[in-house]
Amino acid sequence: MPQTIHSLFKTENTDNNFFLMAGPCVIESEEVIMKTADKIIGICSRLGIPVVFKSSYRKANRSRLDSFSGIGDEKALRILAKVKETFNVPLVTDIHDAAEAAMAAEYVDVLQIPAFLCRQTDILVAAAKTGKVVNVKKGQFLSPESMIFAVDKIRQSGNENIMLTDRGTMFGYHDLIVDYRGIPTMQAMNVPVVLDCTHSLQQPNQSSGVTGGNPQMIETIARAGIAVGADGLFIETHPDPANAKSDGANMLNLNLLEALLVKLVQLRQVVKNF
Repeated sequence: MPQTIHSLFKTENTDNNFFLMAGPCVIESEEVIMKTADKIIGICSRLGIPVVFKSSYRKANRSRLDSFSGIGDEKALRILAKVKETFNVPLVTDIHDAAEAAMAAEYVDVLQIPAFLCRQTDILVAAAKTGKVVNVKKGQFLSPESMIFAVDKIRQSGNENIMLTDRGTMFGYHDLIVDYRGIPTMQAMNVPVVLDCTHSLQQPNQSSGVTGGNPQMIETIARAGIAVGADGLFIETHPDPANAKSDGANMLNLNLLEALLVKLVQLRQVVKNF
């Protein structure tokens, strides 16, 4: 049966909370994934936050040929399936080509379209036709207003279960900025809008070929997102970011996640009364 956004985030005692999409950037090993999932899901259960566990089965957009890209698609997807079986939580992962949509849809509830691919008609249509929820990341090179065309492609392909995620906009060559006006702008398209609190802090295209980041600002980005009414937050987190095989420079240390979410839940309670 096709997953709907409503059923995806229907959780008891959420008290009109934001939802969270969280996990390591890429599947490195079963041990890291299961440890991270256990902690994230436990925290979210205590705080009444609907959660979708996130990890990519493969990273296709690496700067250097020798960068880690994955442990093998099927092996990684089976690890994601174990998370679902063990913890009974929905899953999200990226796809990188139209041909991958059906394969990934066998394992996950949400197909995520990477920002650089958000205008690619074939991948949007293929994701839509699986019947899964489709989360499209706003391209760093696009205005929020222009995301209506991605939304329309999915809707016209017969799928109304759409989310949009803002992950910052290009600012010069090595930095991104978040324009919080984009959240209500995209919500006006009648879709939930997520703020990616970690990729928004990337410092891409470094001379080393390894993306940098500014993780000490994750709380600032997240608090601002909740303040302006984001429906959900996207946070990549890892038990040991310094030794993570992808995006370690902008992931949140897993040990810091609970304290951050406690603050954000409190802020949400204030914001929802306005």
